Amino acid sequence: MTRVLVVDDEQGIRRTFDAFLRGAGYAVETAENVKAARSLLEQGRFDIVVTDILMPGVTGVELLKTLRQSAPDIQVLLMTGEPTVDTAAEAVRIGAFDYLSKPVSKSALLRAVGAAARIHELAMEKRQLEEANAAYQMNLERWVTERTEALQKANQRLERNIREIVDAMGLIVECRDPYTAGHQQRVAQLAQAIAEQIGLSADQINSIVLSASIHDLGKIGIPAEILTKPSQLNAVEMELVRMHARIGYEILNKVEFQRPIAEMVFQHHERLNGSGYPRGLKRDQILIEARVIGVADVVEAMASHRPYRPALGSEIALAEIHAGRDVIYDPQVVDACFHLFEKQGFSFS
Repeated sequence: MTRVLVVDDEQGIRRTFDAFLRGAGYAVETAENVKAARSLLEQGRFDIVVTDILMPGVTGVELLKTLRQSAPDIQVLLMTGEPTVDTAAEAVRIGAFDYLSKPVSKSALLRAVGAAARIHELAMEKRQLEEANAAYQMNLERWVTERTEALQKANQRLERNIREIVDAMGLIVECRDPYTAGHQQRVAQLAQAIAEQIGLSADQINSIVLSASIHDLGKIGIPAEILTKPSQLNAVEMELVRMHARIGYEILNKVEFQRPIAEMVFQHHERLNGSGYPRGLKRDQILIEARVIGVADVVEAMASHRPYRPALGSEIALAEIHAGRDVIYDPQVVDACFHLFEKQGFSFS
């Protein structure tokens, strides 16, 4: 059973969260401050910690920093009654799984804890597989015959687990921004088709699918009211949204992927002429995988509904990338995208 520790100086919140979580099948302990929480953590195992940020004495952020050093497998959710972009970005930067804005609804709490529990489960399974692999390497000569098949299966499971972790990360973003639900998966679908059309390797195609599936992960650091605003964003709001590429990179750069997933996410808004963000990269400075994801992202976004406008359709989206061919967008990628829609009848599933 997943064990959850709730840390908050308000007794009413502790009792409410205890009831919500026990009702959902979790084992729950509560603490009124960080000192009490540390005592409980020393006495027993916990999988998830849900903690307020502002409390008398030691803050929830300090508890998070301690846990990242002493118990990195524990998933930490921070709560705050005064959410800001800086608070969210800092929470993610130092290792929080997610943050919740007070007052926290039952559905938001259970959704966040459920996602954290799944990530914890996958992380523990991943660690077990890695430990099994390490033991295998130490005894390779003795085990080579009987363990070769087991190692192959373990690696396959490890790859599946990484994919599941990626999918779970993608769901976190979509839960915060229902208007773009499915956006990342559709971008991944188109990006994969483009990559296959231009003849990229199987390894590159796999990395593109993974990256595209979480290319907007950094939006967990952007206030939901900006993501779902039913009108055009002002200049300040747009700058906040543009932070998502860097935030996504900072999250993913901590994960030891076999491919440059974090860098692809970092670059998916870069453009050939240097007009993109966040680093203003040009042409060959931009990974081909990021150029593929960038075109797929533009086409899907324009073809789909957004809070501030109806769907524009694929024809207008294709006209946009054609107008920017070899200036903003990679010509090879643009031509492949046109071929998919006009010759092969591509459509988003």
